[in-house]
Amino acid sequence: MRRYGPAVLLMLVGAAVLRIALLSDLYLRYVQGGLRPYLVASGALLGLLGLVRAALTARAARYGTDAADHGAHLVEERHDYLHSHEGSPRVAWLLVLPAAALLLFPPPALGSYSAARDEAARAAESVGTFPALPAGDPVDLSVSQFGSRAVYDSGYSLKGRTVRLTGFVTRGDGDAWYVTRLRVACCAADATTSKVEIRGPDAPETDTWVTVTGTWRPRGELGFPSAWPPVLHATTVVRIAEPSDPYEDR
Repeated sequence: MRRYGPAVLLMLVGAAVLRIALLSDLYLRYVQGGLRPYLVASGALLGLLGLVRAALTARAARYGTDAADHGAHLVEERHDYLHSHEGSPRVAWLLVLPAAALLLFPPPALGSYSAARDEAARAAESVGTFPALPAGDPVDLSVSQFGSRAVYDSGYSLKGRTVRLTGFVTRGDGDAWYVTRLRVACCAADATTSKVEIRGPDAPETDTWVTVTGTWRPRGELGFPSAWPPVLHATTVVRIAEPSDPYEDR
């Protein structure tokens, strides 16, 4: 069975990719939604390659063990080769473990640990007037939209408005806590952090997903580091389930 290791590995990886991309929304933890067709195609191709590899291996084994057709000297050479490399295939089977783990236990989306490692590398923006917000309160904004308006909007479009933000909880110094979202352009590897400091209610447990409703509290000078992170004075904090797509588009 050791000779089938590469084929099994290909099939396991293909099955894992198909599981997260075709049978669930787990792929959204790793890449943007538009890449789903490519993931499905890749998973199917890997599975097919694994099946082809297994078939070719079985065929080669069937003919390779027939001493009458190939001669006794070939059988002897094959035995010597397998004897000299018998440790290698056993070690190679260890490569199956990560693929099996991905198939059975897909890792969670990035959370507070990833957010803490990011240095709030925000895209360069200039102070200016932003488009008016929709009528009616509360107005739903992404965390990054709220942050941009709070730090760069010279028209103060957030003033006097009630806004609603959704994200996961991260902690700061002392009692400070934040509603945080990770933004991706393509996949989780390029994620950057947007966060809003919440004033008022006590912090839920780290990595809990919440929807927070409240009003903007100005801080610092627009366009300067003193204005970051923006502050929301919360009136309600509601715990929610993690959304199927946990990232914001960049």
